[in-house]
Amino acid sequence: MSPETVATVAEQGREAAEAAASHGHPEIPNLITLLNSIAGENPLVHFLHSWENQFFMVLIICFLTWIVRRAYRERSIVPTPLQNVIEMFIEAFEGLVVGMMGEKEGRRYLPFVGTLFIYILFMNLWGLIPFMKSPTSAIQTTAALAICVFLYVQYSAITRLGFIGFLDHLMGSPRDVIGWCLVPLFLPLHIVEELVKPVSLSCRLFGNILGEDILLGVALMLGIGMLSIMHVGVPLHFPFVFLAMLTSTIQALVFSLLATVYISMFLPHEEGHH
Repeated sequence: MSPETVATVAEQGREAAEAAASHGHPEIPNLITLLNSIAGENPLVHFLHSWENQFFMVLIICFLTWIVRRAYRERSIVPTPLQNVIEMFIEAFEGLVVGMMGEKEGRRYLPFVGTLFIYILFMNLWGLIPFMKSPTSAIQTTAALAICVFLYVQYSAITRLGFIGFLDHLMGSPRDVIGWCLVPLFLPLHIVEELVKPVSLSCRLFGNILGEDILLGVALMLGIGMLSIMHVGVPLHFPFVFLAMLTSTIQALVFSLLATVYISMFLPHEEGHH
């Protein structure tokens, strides 16, 4: 790619970033924002720009579906390299969840927690692909994920404890006069605690992924800007890619493990692994 071509792409990316910032949503240029800066009047491009997070989420789902289908078709008695990697991951993650919740409960909730981890991990890492975007760098995506976890936790609690048992848990499980006297204190505190959990989950994931994407974008644009001085691009962003991969993995793990903890808190003490 010639320096003139790189400079043109960089200028289009800068315009796309400025256009996004003018709408109050600063973001790193991606395929959709670049198309919007070039052909913003096109109805299809405008539609994709309005739903760009959902567009990249669908791409990720299609990619994961392709991986699963390929792994399923290539399964054999003698494991393939891909099959070995998938089995190692499942066994390691299963051991982590079972260790936190116990054998019975861990296996019960492993599909939900495991799916959550894989989906968030790929959404976090998707922004490292050139001209792609991490959907989790948008607060709408992380808020939707946190609300899903919140609803699933409440549903699991009511299903396992019953509605009366669920209320009893929120009231602090009063069993004596002092306990009942403290109900007016414990009940609102527990309700606020449950409502704060999705806010904490969404803001933590959003802030970390947006921060790493901005850091990568700044380093990348600085490297491209070196063209005017050294007549060659400098990959200043390259060291930050490994940091972003580590951060993305940790944040996906934290999100899914916190979901595991929230579920465990509602399990009966004789069944939960505390």
